[in-house]
Amino acid sequence: MADIVKQILAKPIQLADQVVKNADGVCSFRQECLEIKSKTEKLLGLLRQAARASSDLYERPTRRIIDDTEQVLDKALTLIFKCRASGLRKVFTIIPAAAFRKTSQQLENSIGDVSWLLRVSAPADDRDDEYLGLPPIAANEPILCLIWEQIAILCSGSVEDRSDAAASLVSLARDNDRYGKLIIEEGGVAPLLKLAKEGRMEGQENAARAIGLLGRDPESVEHIVNAGVCQVFAKILKEGHMKVQVVVAWAISELAANHPKCQDHFAQTNTIRLLVSHLAFETIQEHSKYAIASKHNMDIHTVVMANSGSGGTNMSDEDKHFETQVAHPMVNERATEMHNVVTNTLAMKPNANAKSQPQPQPQPNNNFKGGGSGKANSGKVNQRQKGQHHVAFPGNSIKGREYEDPQTKAEMKAMSARSLRHLCAGNASICRNITESRALLCFAVLLEKGADDVQYHSAMALLEITAVSEQNSDLRRSAFKPTSPAAKAVVDQFLRIITKSDSDIFIPSIASIGNLARTFRASETRMIAPLVALLDDREPEVTREAAIALNKFACTDNFLHVNHCKAIIQEGGTKHLVPLIYFGELMVQIPSIMLLCYMAMSVPDSEDLAKEDAFIVFEWATKQGHLMQDPMVVTLVQEARKSLELYQSRGSRGY
Repeated sequence: MADIVKQILAKPIQLADQVVKNADGVCSFRQECLEIKSKTEKLLGLLRQAARASSDLYERPTRRIIDDTEQVLDKALTLIFKCRASGLRKVFTIIPAAAFRKTSQQLENSIGDVSWLLRVSAPADDRDDEYLGLPPIAANEPILCLIWEQIAILCSGSVEDRSDAAASLVSLARDNDRYGKLIIEEGGVAPLLKLAKEGRMEGQENAARAIGLLGRDPESVEHIVNAGVCQVFAKILKEGHMKVQVVVAWAISELAANHPKCQDHFAQTNTIRLLVSHLAFETIQEHSKYAIASKHNMDIHTVVMANSGSGGTNMSDEDKHFETQVAHPMVNERATEMHNVVTNTLAMKPNANAKSQPQPQPQPNNNFKGGGSGKANSGKVNQRQKGQHHVAFPGNSIKGREYEDPQTKAEMKAMSARSLRHLCAGNASICRNITESRALLCFAVLLEKGADDVQYHSAMALLEITAVSEQNSDLRRSAFKPTSPAAKAVVDQFLRIITKSDSDIFIPSIASIGNLARTFRASETRMIAPLVALLDDREPEVTREAAIALNKFACTDNFLHVNHCKAIIQEGGTKHLVPLIYFGELMVQIPSIMLLCYMAMSVPDSEDLAKEDAFIVFEWATKQGHLMQDPMVVTLVQEARKSLELYQSRGSRGY
């Protein structure tokens, strides 16, 4: 840095020195040239002072100011050379008097700029809190110099001043997108990350908030990620104060939402595991040494962690990844349905009852590193323990977080869920990473017992996971297999929310059930009735989502589409769909006519379809231009008409 600044200063110092030496030999305009010499000498002294303090100078304003100063000195030297002309050259050289006034004013401005640069780059103790003002270069863009000043304070100010400077950058970035880009262009990201890593709690919060606000577009996020934000944020999520972690989790969600390509960068620094750990804190018990209720007689029995010598070689691959035992924190209260789900999840572990006596709770693992392969090395106890710690939740390694106030804990859960939502959006590997942990169980508990924000972000995270699962068969089979108690708990919560139908997570729950349509067995029809009920006299948004979800059950891509279509018809779906097709809004008409087509193709001999004159509905639809603009609708209507022609009589078709 110091070498770069010295290179920048070298040429203007040489130019200023030439101006001073040549000013004494002028043949005309001697008084004006002496004035230029005087100001140049003052500027030269400031430039040499800057060269001596090059290690402290802030590069961005230095480059901008010195470039302008160099141009001014070049013009001043040209003017001095003109005044040194003699003989015929002097006769033919025209020097307007205004040129001296302009050059003198420009030198004065350069003196002001370099003086401001020295003041703004000086340590805070040397400035004595003096008001820096704005340099002449700020006349056209005053906000740029304000940004320079705040970034310079971030680089060399005291701890308190750096925190205040970060707060100022937060205000600037929040007010205007262009200001945010200027902060990035002027080198503000690196000192913000340094403050987030090394500052006090308030400074860390301000720095993390500023970084979250700066990442508003893919280019900005790419710059922030390349500066090392993933490593800094991961360290804070592991070891920082919970109030700072809340802001960091929010900032991660902003960066991931605005540039999904950064998802894998965060995953590589173990961010996913750390966020899941915060989600699980006081939601389900980590590293449990407590008793939980038996699923058979609800008696209290002891479940302990498998220690380093218990059954390591007989564990499944999933167990090798996630050896942590989980129990519901409310062990002394009446067992609830969710409590039973947690118990059932544990019962699937081969070593759940390996010990009959409680073991001491393991010490906090301060060397936690996640994201490894977790391959077992049987026969070497220390290697197996290392593999376990490599993927286990950090849990109690964050000392003191259990003493945080409830509001901060709730905010941490909400922001963790928000981050996970954006980190897993469209990313199958991260979704698999999340579902292989205890996150599904956490989401199920939080959907039932979390605060409003926690419930909303949990529902949206599950919506993203189920959307990826719908397109990824491997993830669908592993994460939402019918025998999984955690997956069953998630579905139960969705059905409870749909039946209740009075919360902000109503529509996301409908969409998630639709995304999981291929995971349900033929006998699993309990989700059909609530969805069909939503087709009757509801807001258009709700009706549309319900129809789309039912389409995923009834479409031919679903192996059990015939069973599902029969269940929809049995629940009265036909009588709800016909009015929606005739009188509904376009956003409702299209999924409704598609659903009726799937039902007609799968169960063409249905008496309910004949009773509701489904064939006439299709005839009417072919004459509606707004419906026939969709090629998918055109194809389905034609196929449905062909199917009904074989089974419905002329009378039922209205002939």
